[in-house]
Amino acid sequence: MVPPRIFIYSGSCASTSFPHQQAQYCEEDRSLIPKRQMSNLRIRFHVLLLFSSFVILTTSQHDPLKSKQKHVAMFVFGDSLFDPGNNDFLNISVTQGKANFPPYGETFFRYPTGRFCDGRIIPDFTASFTGLPLWRPYLDPANHNLVVGANFASGGACVLVENNPYTLNLQIQLGFFKEVVNLLTQQLGDTDTKKLLREAIYISSLGGVDYMTFATSSSNVTESEMQEYVDIVIGNITEAMKEIYELGGRKFAFQSVGPLGCLPLIRARYNSSGKCVEFLQILATMHNNALAKAAEKLEIKLSGFKYLIFDFFTSLMDRTNNPTKYGFKVGDNACCGGGAYHAGACGWLTEEYELCSDPNEFVFWDADHPTEHCYSQLAQLLWNGTENVTWPLNMKQLYELDIDTELSSQDIDLIAVGK
Repeated sequence: MVPPRIFIYSGSCASTSFPHQQAQYCEEDRSLIPKRQMSNLRIRFHVLLLFSSFVILTTSQHDPLKSKQKHVAMFVFGDSLFDPGNNDFLNISVTQGKANFPPYGETFFRYPTGRFCDGRIIPDFTASFTGLPLWRPYLDPANHNLVVGANFASGGACVLVENNPYTLNLQIQLGFFKEVVNLLTQQLGDTDTKKLLREAIYISSLGGVDYMTFATSSSNVTESEMQEYVDIVIGNITEAMKEIYELGGRKFAFQSVGPLGCLPLIRARYNSSGKCVEFLQILATMHNNALAKAAEKLEIKLSGFKYLIFDFFTSLMDRTNNPTKYGFKVGDNACCGGGAYHAGACGWLTEEYELCSDPNEFVFWDADHPTEHCYSQLAQLLWNGTENVTWPLNMKQLYELDIDTELSSQDIDLIAVGK
């Protein structure tokens, strides 16, 4: 086993208790755009655009990289499903949300990166499909190239601030995005920054932790109370997306909440018979239905707003119920963990965990996160899946969509209607 690479935040942020304070008081530690790169950022942006106009590759359904490449930045918001290691730079304990120890990361990176997985996660694959590098945590004090975007996701992140005060909730992530917009504007200028933001993709995975928290703290709730809670979560997501839109965002990729009631963690905690917990399944479904309606309303209300909904719920559920259909052997137990369903701790300080010999045979890596192999399949569906898994567009279509051309076409249509 390769020794773990421990990420130590050596600056003054190490003792900061609240994540949002890091952006305010740690400028000397986290140079988002290194000084030696600042003067060249505008030139590099133009070079990327110029180069992309000459790069033509053969389109292939089986190899997303063999498609016409252009530069489209990506900004990632979410929880542990999308976290590339941001939590490693927070002043929190392992039990509050870290994965910076073996055997995490062993399949691809060969060392723990802070991802809650044995290897790459969905945003890594989608970045590769579009020619972007694998994600580094936004909070990593090392050099960043913000022209490609940024990943703000944080394990345990909630939409509602009060549900988890320890990690980067949606509002903090939104604050970081605004910080990036300001930095890009300073270096690229207003025109080029607006173009970059207009063509960028904003991908999110939000809400799962909120519903897990709600389930833990609530009992005997009525359907109307569940719907009221869902509406609050969706309302907060909607307002955040509106803010991104006001800052220039136009292309949004929403990942639905997964089958929470069927996670190994939940099966072990709530139901000894191994069946999925219906209460959480209903909550997730209610959220996903409300998310689809909210996105549709935003498209109607906001000019140029384009979106996709990726049915993460059904896609993961199908693999959980029918693992052999997709090349897996085990769909309910985790590869790494202890106890029933291997839903106990994976690695860290416990010696009472088991590690499977081949993570590729398992749908789940740990108690509540899929394996890299599962993520790779799901990312492929997100990228070029049909309308039964991602609608009204898939991510490849969203990526290739030219917002300026789309807006011009809408203007022509409006003029024609006016006549």
